[in-house]
Amino acid sequence: MLLALARRRGRGPPGALWMERPRHQGMAKNTYMRWRLPLVCLLWEVAMVVLFGVFVRFGPEADAHWEEEKQKENVTSDIENDFYYRYPSFQDVHVMIFVGFGFLMVFLKRYGFGAVGFNFLLAAFGIQWALLMQGWFHSFENGKILIEVENLINADFCVGSVCIAFGAILGKTSPIQLLVMTLFQVTLFAVNEYILLNLLHVKDAGGSMTIHTFGAYFGLTVTCILYRPNLEQSKDKQGSMYHSDLFAMIGTLYLWMYWPSFNSAISEHGDTQHRAAINTYCSLAACVLTTVAFSSMLQKKGKLDMVHIQNATLAGGVAVGTSAEMMLTPYGALIVGFTCGIVSTVGYVYLTPFLESRLHIQDTCGIHNLHGMPGLIGGIVGAITAAAATEDVYGKEGFIKAFDFTGPYQTRTPSVQGGFQAAGIMVSLLMAFAGGALVGAILKLPIWGDASDENCFEDDIYWEVPEDEESDVYHMHNPDKPASP
Repeated sequence: MLLALARRRGRGPPGALWMERPRHQGMAKNTYMRWRLPLVCLLWEVAMVVLFGVFVRFGPEADAHWEEEKQKENVTSDIENDFYYRYPSFQDVHVMIFVGFGFLMVFLKRYGFGAVGFNFLLAAFGIQWALLMQGWFHSFENGKILIEVENLINADFCVGSVCIAFGAILGKTSPIQLLVMTLFQVTLFAVNEYILLNLLHVKDAGGSMTIHTFGAYFGLTVTCILYRPNLEQSKDKQGSMYHSDLFAMIGTLYLWMYWPSFNSAISEHGDTQHRAAINTYCSLAACVLTTVAFSSMLQKKGKLDMVHIQNATLAGGVAVGTSAEMMLTPYGALIVGFTCGIVSTVGYVYLTPFLESRLHIQDTCGIHNLHGMPGLIGGIVGAITAAAATEDVYGKEGFIKAFDFTGPYQTRTPSVQGGFQAAGIMVSLLMAFAGGALVGAILKLPIWGDASDENCFEDDIYWEVPEDEESDVYHMHNPDKPASP
């Protein structure tokens, strides 16, 4: 019966089930993590404990002195505590980072553990390091970093850029390499964010520039430096199967549903936050329809490609990030989502193969199509929307509030703001390319224990794989694996 199934699927030579072969034939590098991985994890966590002990304290609204703070600020109710405004959005963003991004990457049929597990690892380390790095730049007072719920959201944003970069090198790097990349990328993210938000004074509520553009082109630069000329040897493992694609769709739906919270999580209370959620909602909805249309249009026989539905449908949320707080208008948001559904889907069909064959950019998850190009579109839309802003559209007070034209920025005009928004795109790209090249060179050092080319995208290089994967039922769906004796 198994032989008949193998022949029906067109797999395996006639007269045999599957060729018996060593599980990891030709392994060239030592990938055993028994001492190196525990050493790195434990040492770095001890360093986090020490640094938190020295620098991190609760902010006023999280401290036990909140009662006195209420009297000083003439606050009459605990409901005025920022926790009650921000925590629901924080939870949504938190789910996106750990569930959304994690499950979005489980499409690889043999790398589900690595996709979810390593995403969990780098995100858990990254939020700790981000609280420190962002704290030193944004909430450092009297020698201490004061953290509240908004700091937790910003740390998740920072880790979001790391998860994006992880998508480019998924399946081709060791967990130690991922931790090293996270250490450097979080540091560079905090610097880039400080330049854009504090020095250039750009508006980027949903992080089209700071999170998506920076994360995508950082990851693409790293994977270009780590180019594997013989990756064809593991081509059979890079595909998906029915159930892995179904699990990946769970990640897509979590991300799609919670993206309005992502883009509005740290916006000012009131109309600004309300507007950011509506713009994102409209853009995402339009993106789905154009993605489905172009996926069908560009495929033989008009069949939909699950890769497009899993990824390109989210591009509208990325592209509306910078302008989410602005008066983009609902129909403007629909136009942005409509455009990005086309751009992202066409990118998966034509641009990804071109980048790999001509530029040696092996982008496992296609982050250039989901985060890179939509992030650039988002930055451009934000610059145009800011430059076109008028007091008639926003109202006098709303105009000042929307762009924070107060203090040293009270004389800034919309056209000047638009110019600074455009400059923010260039700074993010420069930081991504330079930082990615540096980190890629570091990760290329032969000390990290990464898998050889023929063993990429394989869970049991770094994980204990359950015995049930050796059953005949499993091999009915995975006939290219050796059958159990």
